[in-house]
Amino acid sequence: MTEAATRRPPGAPCWVSLIVHGLTATQEFYSRLFGWEFLPGPEQLGPYVRAVLRGKEVAGIGQLPPDRHLPIAWTTYLATDDAGATAEAIRSCGGTVAVGPLDAGDAGRLAIASDPSGAVFGIWQAAEHLGTALAGTPGTPVWNELMTRETSSVAKFYQSVFGFETEAVVSADFDYQTLRLAGRPVAALHGVGHALPRDRGPHWMTYFQVADTDEMAARVVELGGHVLQPAREGSIGRMATVADPEGAVFTIVRPTSA
Repeated sequence: MTEAATRRPPGAPCWVSLIVHGLTATQEFYSRLFGWEFLPGPEQLGPYVRAVLRGKEVAGIGQLPPDRHLPIAWTTYLATDDAGATAEAIRSCGGTVAVGPLDAGDAGRLAIASDPSGAVFGIWQAAEHLGTALAGTPGTPVWNELMTRETSSVAKFYQSVFGFETEAVVSADFDYQTLRLAGRPVAALHGVGHALPRDRGPHWMTYFQVADTDEMAARVVELGGHVLQPAREGSIGRMATVADPEGAVFTIVRPTSA
């Protein structure tokens, strides 16, 4: 277990959040799944809570206005020192800024954007709230990965906007690039071609650490969620792709190093 409440370098994943229709029911699901407790978040974001584990903030959950019908999905936030400048870079490199930049009280400044393939992500300029404050223990985000059709074109976008170094897997049948900052892996791009779900399109995937992947996949079903890809061995450990009762997709993984 590590304390992670430090200011991340620009481009590093620093927070994940979920906006849903039923805030209370969603809190109950994740509380029973991961043991999360909840504290009120910035009022400027509407009904919004921060998930807390062992007294440390690990994720955010908000509520959609009743008249909004947007896809329910976990959003990965990438750190920035200047949300305005990063928003301009996103636009100039072929991306779209849908929300913001806007202030979230004293916590910081954010924007919601999408890359040229349409995958949605957030940017976060930290002030008092530095982001996820706990890592390396079950119930915390452990990895973030962009699921897309092919990586070569979208990699150029993330390199240009955030300054990532990329390391590609040399393989004729596996399209995968690791994103690095100062030599350290922070996220990845995974090209899956026609295996990309038609109803979702390119998207960022949040991986949450668990102690037992098979047991937690069964627990997701007991709590009203769904298993989309059963437990299997992957590059970072034993993982399963699941969805919560509102359909938000995420991956649970017991890291090989755990």
